[in-house]
Amino acid sequence: MTTQAAAAQYLAEHQAKWGDKKFAVHNPKGLPITELPVIYGFNNGGSQGWLNGVLIAEDGSVLGGHISSDESYMLHDLGILEDARPDRHDVFKEHYPAGYRMDFVSHYDAADHVGLQAAFDRHEGKGA
Repeated sequence: MTTQAAAAQYLAEHQAKWGDKKFAVHNPKGLPITELPVIYGFNNGGSQGWLNGVLIAEDGSVLGGHISSDESYMLHDLGILEDARPDRHDVFKEHYPAGYRMDFVSHYDAADHVGLQAAFDRHEGKGA
């Protein structure tokens, strides 16, 4: 089991390494970024050390998930950041071959996030 001090140190190192990265964008046609569909990563809650990160496309399709020990790790774990998790981006490119942009919504902002809530509505409309 990791001590609290070790966990805090690892988190600080992780944030130093990934903290300056921008959200990933796949734009093979050079479209205006605002025209690209969004893939949202969000913290769907959980308990301390066991947080449920989820990926949902703007169209309501669920594209993955990951359990993270801290919300700060989710941006990397879900592939939100540039250069993070190329395996996930293979899935995203299959779903949106013409391009997409990533966004992340914290647990505290999810209920009021218009785009994420619209994706939830589309997901429910698919009969999921």
